[in-house]
Amino acid sequence: MSNPMLLVIGSGPELMRRYMLEAAATDTPLLLIDDKEPTWQAPYIVDYEVTDLGDLSSVALAADSLARHWTIAGVLTFDEYHLMAAARLAELLGVPGNAPAAVGATRDKATSRQRFFSSDVPSAAFTWVHSLDAAASAAERLGGFPVVLKPTAHAGSIGVVRVDSIADLSAGWSIASAGAAHQGPEGQGVLLEEFLDGPEISVETVTEYGVTTAIAVTRKSVGFAPYFMETSHVVSADDPLLGEVAPIAAAALRAVGITHGVSHVEMKLTSDGPRLIEVNARLGGDRIGELVRYATGVDLARAAAALACGRSPNLEATRARSAAIGMIYPPADGIVTHRMLRPGDDKHLEQLHWLCNIGDRVTLAPSPHTPNNIRAGFAITTGDDAEAARRHLDEILARAVVEVRTPLTQAA
Repeated sequence: MSNPMLLVIGSGPELMRRYMLEAAATDTPLLLIDDKEPTWQAPYIVDYEVTDLGDLSSVALAADSLARHWTIAGVLTFDEYHLMAAARLAELLGVPGNAPAAVGATRDKATSRQRFFSSDVPSAAFTWVHSLDAAASAAERLGGFPVVLKPTAHAGSIGVVRVDSIADLSAGWSIASAGAAHQGPEGQGVLLEEFLDGPEISVETVTEYGVTTAIAVTRKSVGFAPYFMETSHVVSADDPLLGEVAPIAAAALRAVGITHGVSHVEMKLTSDGPRLIEVNARLGGDRIGELVRYATGVDLARAAAALACGRSPNLEATRARSAAIGMIYPPADGIVTHRMLRPGDDKHLEQLHWLCNIGDRVTLAPSPHTPNNIRAGFAITTGDDAEAARRHLDEILARAVVEVRTPLTQAA
């Protein structure tokens, strides 16, 4: 028999996922099922199959083909939209993982909300709506505006919009329903929710045999109101909030049935205390895993791989610093004509990556035609504390230049 392998479902974009795949390959050889032939993934994998990741039967056949040649010790995905496929394959192969019903509960935000309420986990009042008229009636029943509209099974804040008045409802419905048209199959339609006012955070957790350890708090900044597009994240090893929100994150994971793996639990810090937004049964996006590693030394991607293979991860903190990531956005919708980082002090700059090339189209804010915006790049900085990491990040972002040619400019 071959050495035990970890089967990864989907790889995603290189600049956001390479560090995850590299970390996962540290202790266990990798197999990959993806929808394209591997390129940048090749150094980290032993074998692969190409198939339609949206078709569970095709993914199962690809896994069966790999299992004929290799011993599969675990199944893992870092992608929100492939969580159900990974859970079902793990169950089929008899390897560690969450029950598909639990993963389905995290994917369907309506089910999550119901389970939060049933378990007395503080969350937001909500209702499922299927039309603009239904949304108007639901807003009245929930106590009026502002409210939030969101697709039930999307990710990355796609289609999520705050609606401040009945006059804004039609435009908000267009954004949310456009996002819902392209969401995962685990949920249908749009949720209308009570607007939770306050700073947004996430708790990065590791759960093994139902016991959850909170590793770090990520403090988020969002912009582009009435949307909730994330503009920056900061992680500090000594964040005093961790002790307060860790039990709530653990309760939320129990409520939806997550017993295994790395999770990203989102909350709002309201005047009534922390309240749940959602549970994501995978490592957080926007390179949050990198921030946790820079700040604490704990490698969440490596931990996720260990758990998937039935091993206890190393969660010992070896650093006590802070790290921040900031998104570089274009000044307007258009075609990129120039991008650069002006000269300056890069001492605290850990990473800067452009997500666009000259000639690429970028968008500043969502619309019914492009329900998610297209960032130009991102930068990661570190510091001795959160204030220092933020200050260094602001200095870098002030030097990042993106110029675009807008349709109006082009016509002129």
